[in-house]
Amino acid sequence: MRPPIAKVSPRRRPLPAVVAVSVILSAAALAACGVGAPTENSAGNGFAVEEATVDELQAAMASGELTARRLAELYLARIEAIDRSGPTLRSVLETNPDALAIADALDQERRGGRVRGPLHGIPVLIKDNIDTADRMMTTAGSIALEGPAPARDAFVAERLREAGVVILGKANLSEWANFRSTSSTSGWSGRGGLVRNPYALDRNACGSSSGTGAAIAASLAAIGVGTETDGSIVCPASANGLVGIKPTVGLVSRTGIVPIAHSQDTAGPMARTVKDAALLLAAMAGVDARDPDTAAADGRVPAGGYAGALDPNGLRGARLGVLRGPFVGYSPHADRLFEAAVERMRALGAEIVDSVELPHAGEYGDSELEVLLYEFKSDLNAYLAGRTGLQVATLEDLIAFNQAIPDREMPYFGQELFEMAQAKGPLTDAAYRDALARNRRLAGPEGIDAALAAHGLDALVAPTLSPAWVTDLVNGDNYLGASSSPAAVAGYPNVTVPAGFAMGLPVGISFIGTAWSEADLIRFAYAFEQGTGHRQAPTFAPSALR
Repeated sequence: MRPPIAKVSPRRRPLPAVVAVSVILSAAALAACGVGAPTENSAGNGFAVEEATVDELQAAMASGELTARRLAELYLARIEAIDRSGPTLRSVLETNPDALAIADALDQERRGGRVRGPLHGIPVLIKDNIDTADRMMTTAGSIALEGPAPARDAFVAERLREAGVVILGKANLSEWANFRSTSSTSGWSGRGGLVRNPYALDRNACGSSSGTGAAIAASLAAIGVGTETDGSIVCPASANGLVGIKPTVGLVSRTGIVPIAHSQDTAGPMARTVKDAALLLAAMAGVDARDPDTAAADGRVPAGGYAGALDPNGLRGARLGVLRGPFVGYSPHADRLFEAAVERMRALGAEIVDSVELPHAGEYGDSELEVLLYEFKSDLNAYLAGRTGLQVATLEDLIAFNQAIPDREMPYFGQELFEMAQAKGPLTDAAYRDALARNRRLAGPEGIDAALAAHGLDALVAPTLSPAWVTDLVNGDNYLGASSSPAAVAGYPNVTVPAGFAMGLPVGISFIGTAWSEADLIRFAYAFEQGTGHRQAPTFAPSALR
């Protein structure tokens, strides 16, 4: 997701107050939407994949109730029934033609006594800005990148294959990770069209990992991978009732991921439970010689992954600071759920410090955009130089490409951010270097770290964002508010977990910490999840207003 253009957190522009009614569809209504059959047994073997956890899927494969192939078939059938027909979420750009062959090979390994780990045979959807050297394309949602696959997997994809996952397909996204226009609509790409929110089809799935968010919420795969620059994991996770983990920059390699900006970009897991997200994060993380920033991640993932953080009593004794100021007050629905979440955390044993001022919040919005514009031009040109057989080789080419086919690539919004980035100079410019150093200092040591130290806190908590807004292709996105920017600019971790529903629409709460505090944040999020149980499957309602 691109950063704020003028106001306080990702593209916070005024949005009319959400007025909605809770909609719970009956089985007959689901069937009328074309959803009923795949909700349970679309492949006919009696196993229900809807809301199934990784542990449940592994138990079924261990017992012989399922095979990896059968599991992949179940999810592929569900994609066909829900994503391409029925509610037509448009969350999956393409499925992997080799998925069943990969699953067969993993089944053979299991029969031979080899199980690679907790993700062996588990189907995963990954965002279409993550390179895969296979028969799928990597396009960032753009027609301009249609063509030959990359020559090599992204490091993240390599790690996932080593862990034994079945890469089931590529998820749709906000084109170019929502860094093309100042008036874009999240979830739209020239290649895939508009992703729809499975909780209310006229609502936005949020960007830029909108496809991953909608798909995993609808159980089109077990778990998914998104990417974030500022809000693009936590926003769609919150809007789609998921857990999202935006890691410390450097914990997960950026090699082979279509970039916005190296100072803030990271991939991260999106899942229906904290444990599933933690399992995926452990598999994704690792030192990559091609990404020097990952050297600092050596030894940061605990031995055995994050299993030790999965403590239902993990909030006992935790000292948490409540962020208010610009992070509340923009949505009465989010505020109500946030207040209830804070009280629930108190009841679960947390020591609550209410409220905590985050120094310099909102002071780096314009300069954040300046940094990203500089880095986008440099990083994208470097990425494109490593791809062969494409229709474009530079950002300048890309701008011209879009201008040549505006009816396909720019029917709703333009490419102002591309043009602003193209006008920037090299990364040696003092304007860039000064803005980057200032932003990191204000958001990190003098921001999040200062707030934690001033009150002896383990983490900060805030509403992730408002309930999902009505999609508007005419006027573009409208955000009431969000809390992603401080952690994004600092490069620090942010974990969002479902906090309840506002008139049928999910709302999340964020746990924000210092660098490399993923284990602590996972512990707090897991204890909150286990003590509340807010996750609910989507209903595919046509609208929240009816």
